[in-house]
Amino acid sequence: MKMPVPDRGVIDRKAAIVAGLRRIVPGAGVIDAPEELRAYECDALAAYRCPPLAVVLPSTTEEVSAVLRFLHGQGVPVVPRGSGTSLAGGALPTADSVILGVSRMTRVLEVDLADRIIRVESGRTNLSVSGAVEADGFFYAPDPSSQLACAIAGNVAMNSGGAHCLKYGVTTNNLLGVTMVLMDGTVVTLGGGHMDAGGLDLLGVVCGSEGQLGVVTEATLRILPKPEGARPVLIAFGSNEVAGACVSDIIRAGVLPVAIEFMDRPCIEACEAFAKAGYPDCEALLIVEVEGSEAEIDHQIGLIRQIAGRHAPLEFRESRSADEAARIWLGRKSAFGAMGRIADYICLDGTIPVSELPRVLAGIADLSAKYGLKVANVFHAGDGNMHPLILFDANDPADLDRAERLGADILTLCVQAGGCLTGEHGVGVEKRDLMGVQFAPADMEAQMAVKDVFDPSWLLNPAKVFPLDVSAARRRGADAA
Repeated sequence: MKMPVPDRGVIDRKAAIVAGLRRIVPGAGVIDAPEELRAYECDALAAYRCPPLAVVLPSTTEEVSAVLRFLHGQGVPVVPRGSGTSLAGGALPTADSVILGVSRMTRVLEVDLADRIIRVESGRTNLSVSGAVEADGFFYAPDPSSQLACAIAGNVAMNSGGAHCLKYGVTTNNLLGVTMVLMDGTVVTLGGGHMDAGGLDLLGVVCGSEGQLGVVTEATLRILPKPEGARPVLIAFGSNEVAGACVSDIIRAGVLPVAIEFMDRPCIEACEAFAKAGYPDCEALLIVEVEGSEAEIDHQIGLIRQIAGRHAPLEFRESRSADEAARIWLGRKSAFGAMGRIADYICLDGTIPVSELPRVLAGIADLSAKYGLKVANVFHAGDGNMHPLILFDANDPADLDRAERLGADILTLCVQAGGCLTGEHGVGVEKRDLMGVQFAPADMEAQMAVKDVFDPSWLLNPAKVFPLDVSAARRRGADAA
């Protein structure tokens, strides 16, 4: 059997693009060997894979600008990439695109403890931002479960949150400024080391824009003094719905823990087997953490104990040592990895009003039974950011199709409950065909009009966020113009 012969024009074009990139980023900063491109063919949504045309890894904002200017002139699509931890296919390449990774851009550029800011290059990992100021008694609040690996670039792109976002907010609440490079190579600075910038809130537009508007190369972040103390408690329940009702009552009472995390039985068992955290035998578990002085902590825990008591908990356990607190959080932070030892899964991130938790959890259970696929629930319960994990067999195309249809129904349920399609993972490729569930055509048109301004050629992060037929038409229109 004859193998297909690559088109000579395609080969020559790729060679010219790679040569142009190597003139800008010399040495090992350009990758084009097929075996090396495999490392970039997907992100954490590993069910979908496509090798890019090439990968370029610049080291400075100036190099990013030169790369984008060159690729813009060549009409080559660009996929920005931080650490590749996106669970929504946000960094999935297309075959004709170049991945622009910022993993070499990890410097701390400025620390101002008096003004409580840190300025870093966007390839720096989330956890290492706190590491840079920890000795001075400060920390960076957003803490996604992937914080050991995920980059600030992706945090800004997806407006990431984490377990402690209930009290401290998500990325947009802790982001003061960015340096960003547009597709034509223009470098812009938005915000800075102060609370608010004058004029339109373009920083708010960029945060959560999923790489559709530009490539963020630097970020100015708010840092906070570490609290005097913190203590987590475990509250065990006999059902998901009762645990959800307890969360709603805690929030309704005006108590503001730093975190309220939820896990159901499948997730509890997987995390316990992995982390040996000493979790109780129950159907649903809440991890509630409060912070402050010892007197403040005791007062808050007393209120939470009183509220939880109305829901007949199976167990209410306070952490009594730093080691016990660390084990409790190790179990929760290991949840995604622990579940991955059991099965392939799709991780959703629909967000709902907290008062709707009992109804939505019951609805997810009904949908799980309907599709015949197990769903494990682990999520940031305090702000209603759901993370249902749909377990399936990635080697069975029919199973993947069922899992995707179940996921679509769960996200539709979240929107119908008054929530939204994504809380922190982004739309990416995973939810692009569900955008019509939440947004009317006029709403999407307004969003696309913003992209027209920042990226008129529609070359940045193609095939993401908007339904494929709609974005393809926009791209054709840009080409025709």
